[in-house]
Amino acid sequence: MIALHDIPRRIDTIIEDYLASRSAEVCDISPATAAAFELLGESLRGGKRIRPTFAWAGFMSAPSDEDPEAVLRAITALEFIQSCAIIHDDIIDSSDTRRGKPTVHRAVEAHHRSNAWSGNSEHYGASVAILLGDLALSWADDLLNSSGLSAAALARAWEPWRAMRTEVIAGQILDVSVEASGDESIAEAEKINLYKTAAYTIARPLHLGAAIANTPADSLLRYGRDIGVAYQLRDDLLGVFGDPAVTGKPAGDDLREGKRTVLLATALQLLDAADPAAAATLRAGVGTPNTAGLVDIIRASGAVDVIEQRIATLTESGLAHLDDSLPPEVTSGLHSMAQKATSRHA
Repeated sequence: MIALHDIPRRIDTIIEDYLASRSAEVCDISPATAAAFELLGESLRGGKRIRPTFAWAGFMSAPSDEDPEAVLRAITALEFIQSCAIIHDDIIDSSDTRRGKPTVHRAVEAHHRSNAWSGNSEHYGASVAILLGDLALSWADDLLNSSGLSAAALARAWEPWRAMRTEVIAGQILDVSVEASGDESIAEAEKINLYKTAAYTIARPLHLGAAIANTPADSLLRYGRDIGVAYQLRDDLLGVFGDPAVTGKPAGDDLREGKRTVLLATALQLLDAADPAAAATLRAGVGTPNTAGLVDIIRASGAVDVIEQRIATLTESGLAHLDDSLPPEVTSGLHSMAQKATSRHA
């Protein structure tokens, strides 16, 4: 059986092979579609392959007669959904960079502008990027269904696959609506973390792998939800305090975008009680280009300590959910992955 640490390399190869197999049908249409295809390829390269690695852990949780190569192709489809999600998310957030490079919509926008084409460059960039995200999503389904899994395994995989797609989109809708309304509820921010990140990044990939192997996923789902929420809480901290050279995004991006994170909601709650003037300054600055001083206000509020404790608690509870019946290599791998996901620097 393939070790968990080998999965990212194997996924990289499958992505390249799949892109090569689909290249002609897109690139032969026109230079415009060929250029767009190249951007889609770039968006699929360089990721950590977190989702398929968790899916493989789920698959390894029980013996299975499924062809491992077919399983690898099936779980690689998760990276195409991830590509769709980040392309669309960057448009929604008006993000300029991703992994230290221009986001897809900004790259297309720059191409339009440099060629002095007619129309609005920003609108053109967003339009092409939306379509590329749609293409990635449709290819995710194609890759899963053509993976070579048995008909029975594909049928079992459908439930976590269907649920995951619905949850991540619903979580994104909730994220947008909470940001627009200015909702400061910690509970709503936690709900976003559960559906937009925890289910989609860890819980459902584990569920997918377990479904392919035809084994119950209850303990894996509980682990995935706790570790997934902790993962997002770490991401919230990085979105405010992270080093741009490491994260690939400008420091304080979440504050400028007006993201209604658990970190922000916690800071506001603490400041309302201890320093109403600082709370007012924070409220006024979130979602504006002028976020100078807001990072210091959040740090002084004590919210960072609260979030760090929450991450530690969720990590502990997530690991406690792991069933003793899991193979030792799966348990060991999930322990290691949980620590990496919740204590990372980028």
